[in-house]
Amino acid sequence: MDKKSHQDNQQELINRRKFLQFIGASTVIAGSASSLGLLSSCTKKTKNAGIGFTPIAASSKDELILADGLESDILIRWGAPINSSEFFGDNNDYTAFLPLEKNRALFWVNHEYTNPLFSSGLEQTKENAIKEMKQMGGSILEIKKSGQKWEVVKDSKYNKRIDGMTPIKFANGVKVRGRDVALGTNSNCAGGVTPWGTILTCEENYQNCWGERAEDGSVDLSQTYYGWAKHFDAIPEHYGWVVEVDLKTGKAQKHTSIGRFSHESATVALSKKGLPVIYSGDDKNNEFLYKYIGEEKDKIGKGTLYVADLKNKKWLPLDLEKSPQLKEQFKSQLDVLTYARKAAKILGATELDRPEDIEIDKQTGHVYVTLTNNKKKGNYMGQILKVAEKGDHDSLEFEWEYFTTGGDKGGFACPDNLIFDKAGNLWIATDISGSAINKSPYEKFQHNGLFVIPRSGFGAGKAYQVASAPRDAEFTGLSFDSDQKTLFVSVQHPGERTKDKSSPTSTWPDRDKVPKSAVVAITGPTLDKIVGGLS
Repeated sequence: MDKKSHQDNQQELINRRKFLQFIGASTVIAGSASSLGLLSSCTKKTKNAGIGFTPIAASSKDELILADGLESDILIRWGAPINSSEFFGDNNDYTAFLPLEKNRALFWVNHEYTNPLFSSGLEQTKENAIKEMKQMGGSILEIKKSGQKWEVVKDSKYNKRIDGMTPIKFANGVKVRGRDVALGTNSNCAGGVTPWGTILTCEENYQNCWGERAEDGSVDLSQTYYGWAKHFDAIPEHYGWVVEVDLKTGKAQKHTSIGRFSHESATVALSKKGLPVIYSGDDKNNEFLYKYIGEEKDKIGKGTLYVADLKNKKWLPLDLEKSPQLKEQFKSQLDVLTYARKAAKILGATELDRPEDIEIDKQTGHVYVTLTNNKKKGNYMGQILKVAEKGDHDSLEFEWEYFTTGGDKGGFACPDNLIFDKAGNLWIATDISGSAINKSPYEKFQHNGLFVIPRSGFGAGKAYQVASAPRDAEFTGLSFDSDQKTLFVSVQHPGERTKDKSSPTSTWPDRDKVPKSAVVAITGPTLDKIVGGLS
């Protein structure tokens, strides 16, 4: 071994030790001669440094490409019937797997938006508005395992849609601008699962559907993409909330307690007292990270919403009594929650670069937040932020640092969705916008991908690509089944840049003129190996 190779191996060992210490792993490699020898041996044996599988290279093919030892099956695609009268919605995002009994489960899927070019037609009629509203919201499905593969139970009593036209009450008897019921849910991005067995689905870019309230009190429709407001008397403040759904009954309610903004996710932890703590990011440039601390078990009711101040490493209460300076701008606590962004700015919360998905490392309790990018500030590649609460999840103080950074150093660009597997490996789905794919500064990353950062083994701390998305698409909605033999992934918006229906930019998955979002189930020996722990 030459001197440079020896130095490289020493540095690799140091980097690995730092990584394991950073994530709070229980075992840290000792810097012994025998450890150095083992690393040297691994380097000689395989160019993949002994990680146990062969990562794929970046791709620009209009295909779902997987690493060797992985295979995928389409669980359901846009437009598939789920019962006698309803169909699976468009642009599937967040998924949640809730076991029913052996080899059967309830499965939730978010539907974030729809492309009128394919779904309804570009003319903004009431008929087309209804078609578009019914493409959003979410789908409740019963799925069963047949052999080694999951499939939808098409005649299940559970299968139903919660969509943009479903009347949904506000929780806890709250009325928002004089009404206790909202017309539907839309722009449903990520979400969470509660300890009491319901799911949370998050309304993100609601302004695209119903506009936003201007400073003078009027409704500003300049950001709307759809023409719904021409035909329906909806209120902007009825959207941008977290919606809780009971998958067994289909009952849904909107929670004002968690605040109103472009919710990317709502990730639930329990404090040591057994009370719910819900983390949520606002997916917009220069917006904030929030945390709701509940005061009641097994429900979202009384509680306080906080916003993160990274400079002082504190959670600031968005509460009229606990933060009296808010009284100068807001007349009621509901006003504070409804205009949470404004309240957070008044308190001096830390602006972040599009905080999106949030996941909690069960081995350490640390909270991981994707900051996808902020091009106006020169942050093109994004980061993953790690928050370490000082004690329990209901602590009001924390430490923080960047877990990893996108770009050449991180090996990926624009992190979006996250999930930890049972071995503690971190899976990352990226979101380079359709207009930027294969363009500077993203050329080397090509299509959006799915990556894994092993927690243990020689490759610990590095991102390895395991999948590449079809043209224009991104991977979203990562979830595992109970034994983690299957990883469910949404393939969202293939062909989104299509201008002419007769010449779509993607023909995935059916190779016809209509690209379709779909949920795929990924299985195989490589998944088993990764989830089993790469050591």
